[in-house]
Amino acid sequence: MVALPLQAKKGDGHLFIIGGGDRPDSLMTQFVDLAGGQKKAKILIVPYASADINDTGSYQKEGFQRLGVKDVDYIHVEKKDIDTPEALKQLDGVTGIFFSGGDQNRLTQLLLGTKFLEKIKKIHADGGVIGGTSAGAAIMSKIMLTGEELNAPEKRKGDFSYIQKGNVEVTEGFGFVDNAIIDQHFVIRKRENRLLTLVLEKGLTGIGIDEATAIIVDTNGKFRVAGHSQVLVFEPKAPTEVTHTNHLKTKELTLRILTAGDEYQIK
Repeated sequence: MVALPLQAKKGDGHLFIIGGGDRPDSLMTQFVDLAGGQKKAKILIVPYASADINDTGSYQKEGFQRLGVKDVDYIHVEKKDIDTPEALKQLDGVTGIFFSGGDQNRLTQLLLGTKFLEKIKKIHADGGVIGGTSAGAAIMSKIMLTGEELNAPEKRKGDFSYIQKGNVEVTEGFGFVDNAIIDQHFVIRKRENRLLTLVLEKGLTGIGIDEATAIIVDTNGKFRVAGHSQVLVFEPKAPTEVTHTNHLKTKELTLRILTAGDEYQIK
């Protein structure tokens, strides 16, 4: 399926949430189109999830330049300087923000509660596109997975072998999506258990995005799938119960498996 170009209008911002892995040109050109196209887009990369900010920033900058973007840069300032006039000025005129992969906890520790993040949200409200991959996808939802498992035996920790109450650690994300929980690398890393745990605990829709795949979300919460793999959507339909062994159960749950071109309305 050939994706039609998308053009954002003022007040018509989008989220471009990639599940990690490869970012094929056919996917990233859609991000560029939403940011205004090769000639009009002004893109700022936020590579703070990475352990090597300069390496990641310059690599992703080169990727956008290869796609024909003329105005692209990345930010690299210390945490204490993120709200300085110089740092905030880098957001002036920006039409697209791209959060890199890595560790989502680095991103939230740096940006939550800052003027810098508030200005990014204003860019989205004014019609810009906010994108991210892997860790940059995890931060999109208000309830964010940290990647840590809490109650498993040490030898099983990180496997997420259980669907139990209180087993999946979460913290506050950036809240671009507040009525669903986002997970990434979803199919290839078999992350159903950890997302199902949160869907049952929180009573929210769970959206698991596989690698080389994105959801493109409009301001009404409707998304279209783009890319090479699948997006799994878990919808709780009945109350959750907790057994005496702390396992979670429900009598009804809907699973949707979506591929490129499919659409879904987040409720």
